[in-house]
Amino acid sequence: MRRLFLKNLLTAWPLAAFGTLGLFSRRAAAAETAAAETVKVVYHFADGRAQAARGLANIANHLRAEPGVKIVAVALADGISFLLNGAVDGNGRPFERKVAALAERGVEFRVCNNTLQAHDVPAERLLPQTTLVPSGVAEIARLQAREGYVYLRP
Repeated sequence: MRRLFLKNLLTAWPLAAFGTLGLFSRRAAAAETAAAETVKVVYHFADGRAQAARGLANIANHLRAEPGVKIVAVALADGISFLLNGAVDGNGRPFERKVAALAERGVEFRVCNNTLQAHDVPAERLLPQTTLVPSGVAEIARLQAREGYVYLRP
């Protein structure tokens, strides 16, 4: 009787262990699938304050409609203006509040260093929620080609 118990235990244990491993691998696969299904969007800002006001409203609406979306805003050329300290929209309202609120919701703001250099804008003028990238167009291309981001230009 004791031998039969040990035999069953030794036979059943590896199957139970592999079943548990299977459960872990199924969970990992489900997590990977969910990550792959996350919509990723890059918003391209290049046209100044009017585009920035529209684009920030678009991003807020986008997050309301799809809270799990991953959004990166890339600014270059005249599009960097709303990400500078003291910048205001056409109605005199500071952009900083909107940018800070969106950053708290996970939106990333990236600024083209080539633009800063071309316009002699010191990086210290950028809002604290921004990240400097070497090239705005290269960043947009990289996000699309290598990371599967969808391109939007408000």
